Amino acid sequence: MKTKIAITSLASLSPLGDTPDAIWNNYLSPKTLISTKDFNGQSQFVATIPAEIRKGIDALRKEDVKYKALDETVLMAIITSRKAMANAGWQQGDDFGINIGSSRGATQLFEKYHQEFLETGKTSTLTSPTTTLGNISSWVAHDLKSKGPEISHSITCSTALHAVLNAVAWLQSGMATKFLVGGSEAPLTAFTLAQMQALKIYANQNYVLPEHGEWICRAFDLEKNKNSMVLGEGAAMACLELGERENALGYITGIGFATDELEHNISISDEAICFQKSMAMALQNIPLDDVDVIVMHAPGTLKGDTSEYKAIQQLFGSNLPMLTTNKWKVGHTFGASGILSMELALMMIQHNTFIGVPYITNPVRVQNPERVIKNVLINAVGFGGNAVSVLVSS
Repeated sequence: MKTKIAITSLASLSPLGDTPDAIWNNYLSPKTLISTKDFNGQSQFVATIPAEIRKGIDALRKEDVKYKALDETVLMAIITSRKAMANAGWQQGDDFGINIGSSRGATQLFEKYHQEFLETGKTSTLTSPTTTLGNISSWVAHDLKSKGPEISHSITCSTALHAVLNAVAWLQSGMATKFLVGGSEAPLTAFTLAQMQALKIYANQNYVLPEHGEWICRAFDLEKNKNSMVLGEGAAMACLELGERENALGYITGIGFATDELEHNISISDEAICFQKSMAMALQNIPLDDVDVIVMHAPGTLKGDTSEYKAIQQLFGSNLPMLTTNKWKVGHTFGASGILSMELALMMIQHNTFIGVPYITNPVRVQNPERVIKNVLINAVGFGGNAVSVLVSS
């Protein structure tokens, strides 16, 4: 990277809450935020946003008649974008770019309209414009009255960090000075859960054994013998600006990306070659010993967790950084997961406190109290091995 990128704000809503204090307090607790919810008569493990936050989403529908027909992915993106922009000191009508992604997009609305079509043979007038991926960034741009480019995309679970990569390219090229980036995901529908069940990667009632305690998603538990992924919902947006800023929460100082050769539609290679390459690229200008923490993608699946860990071992050898993930607590939020991991990274730097995984006891991952957290690497990967690594520094 020619110039580091300042992260001047980050706002989110997720099972953790929607304020920095609530989010940090939830991270300090060893309790998971995963619970059960009924879908078509079946109880499923999911991580849902708190009821008070949902009231805010419902209120936004009433704020403007045009917002009434929008999917929750769009509404959550608008709420978090407004907050991020205000926290960064940006004004409505400013010249900034927007890149917001989602793995599934308007899942809830699409399924509603499709069911309507199956039952009646017809569908609503607004079906097409309100279910495209592009409508997330477009509606945010409309709401914020921004003047820069508006970009939406889906690169499955690495979507939000790909938005970061794209923004970095725009900023370093001189084509923009400010960019709003992030991801929004509302995947808690019966059909989406059925897709994960069909892949046999989802935690189910039979998985919960006495020795597992309260933690349903066993993300980064290398000793588990079953897949344990759980879905969560949420959105997070970050404001990025070129160069140093007095109000910076932290800086993006390295970026990396790579894609595995496809062995299977959903898999990555056994030693996650894509992560080895993306991490090496992101860390090319920093000694490996200076990396304090890695926030792993670690979705709670057998292969996903072990392959990423092997990639980290290949790159760092026996001198591993502290390793963590947040999916045991908030579930997998698909396209929003990478930016929620960035939020965790920034908070660990701010509080100089490592948030570990409570059921992981290997001393390699226990914080050295004398070590100040300055550099945190964030990993994300999508179906087919589309990996991104982003280095965040104080």
